[in-house]
Amino acid sequence: MSVTAKNPILPGFYPDPTFCAVGDDYYIVNSSFSYFPGLPILHSKDLAHWEQIGNVLDRASQLPLKNSGVSRGLFAPTLRFHDGKFYCICTNVSFGGNFIVTAENPEGPWSEPVYIKDADGIDPSIFFDDDGKMYYTGTHPNPEGEKHNGDWYIYVQEMDRETFQLIGEPHNVWNGAMRNVIWPEGPHLFKKDGYYYIMHAEGGTGPDHCESICRSENVYGPFVGFPKNPIITHRHLGKNYPIQYVGHADMIETSKGEFFMIMLAVRPLETYTTMGRETFIAKVEWEDGWPVVNPGVGMLTDTVEIDLNEWIPEKDASSFTSRTESLTRPPFGSKKYDFTKMTKLGCEFMAFRNPKDTMYKLSDKGLELNYDKCDLTAEDEMSFLCIRQQHHSFDLTTEIALDSLKDEYAAGITVLQNNLYNLRVEVKGGNVSAVLCQDGKDEVKGSATLKEVAGADTVKLEIRIRGLKAELYAGDKKLGEANVKNLSTEVAGGFVGCTVGLYANAGGSETSDYAAFRTFEYIAE
Repeated sequence: MSVTAKNPILPGFYPDPTFCAVGDDYYIVNSSFSYFPGLPILHSKDLAHWEQIGNVLDRASQLPLKNSGVSRGLFAPTLRFHDGKFYCICTNVSFGGNFIVTAENPEGPWSEPVYIKDADGIDPSIFFDDDGKMYYTGTHPNPEGEKHNGDWYIYVQEMDRETFQLIGEPHNVWNGAMRNVIWPEGPHLFKKDGYYYIMHAEGGTGPDHCESICRSENVYGPFVGFPKNPIITHRHLGKNYPIQYVGHADMIETSKGEFFMIMLAVRPLETYTTMGRETFIAKVEWEDGWPVVNPGVGMLTDTVEIDLNEWIPEKDASSFTSRTESLTRPPFGSKKYDFTKMTKLGCEFMAFRNPKDTMYKLSDKGLELNYDKCDLTAEDEMSFLCIRQQHHSFDLTTEIALDSLKDEYAAGITVLQNNLYNLRVEVKGGNVSAVLCQDGKDEVKGSATLKEVAGADTVKLEIRIRGLKAELYAGDKKLGEANVKNLSTEVAGGFVGCTVGLYANAGGSETSDYAAFRTFEYIAE
């Protein structure tokens, strides 16, 4: 028996993936930047079908993000398992730097973070050697001085297994496979057949991204690069190739002895990337002591055959999905929420930074969002709940209870890239407007009075995305159209993909009033 995985295995905003195998169970953790909760953790038994089982950092004490820019916060994590315990190490570039948390159960609870003194740089990783020693691998600026932008080094240092503090001196072991390379990052140290390997990304997490590897017989080097580096990239395929930015990989061996690599990549439309960096999978074979990715192909494929039995979370009574009665929706496909019948949100929902305890509540009225003083352009807490955009074409709808609307306040639905770029349909002042926000400036694409479009007790708001084109509706009335290419990484910048969600704001006022969202639907086309 085998199963076929379809790429991407995690569509949408799932960047910087890290991989961990524990017996017949497999886990992925991804970067989340300034979204809260942080570091989504997903589980599978066949590498093709995944369920989100939680978030590594789900308490404000674990993840301080106050006033953090959207693409700040949590950078690339590393997930590992050793002696019955899970370890997740990461960088909070907005507060405290590099830290580590642990858990007995990957579903949580995870510990409070231990910040690692003198661990400069980003993209930390850990490795447990055969003799029980623990090593830290990270990246930081060239200690002899940066000769060009992105002139960084990968370093290795021993780490105390009890205190998680660094021991001895850092050893700068590698600065990339290519000459004058930029941004050697995302390093993962592992051991195979007597060699220590460092697999790492370089070239920057954009069009020149790639994955390379080096090895040594000693953990501190000297390391020698694979003569055939990079081991995977798409930068030579041209800007119109449908999959770009390939790199930042991690690798595991399955219970059947096969090796697989996961990595990030993007799927642009007309060179514009709206969904951000996604998680892809590839087969790995070892030849002469070096990994070969997708032998005979040399690039990512649409499907990957895996020698594992097919596993469907909804059909496995022991899965997180079944045990929680599908509280959390799968990380792909359509999603429908009737908030009037829910008592808890699934772990796929996110907010910005550290949301207030009073931001929302679930009741028989639906999802009640506080009319916060901050709007979507603020770099502060706001009333905003979202899930990831995972398709190029989809319909996004919500119904808001009319008796929860306030003339002076705004409530609506949005596709959001960052605090300066969003597309939304909102109700405010007795009107419903379709608005495209670009570089912090609103452009109204159309409007109607609330009386024109409202039903008996709710108003329906809708955004229909087809590629880079959007149509915006209230009730059955089309309000306008918009091009969403400016909601892309290429225009808006940063490291995140678009999310889709609900918001409410009171235009700078403090209020205890709530907008009641009855339903929320994300229907993939």
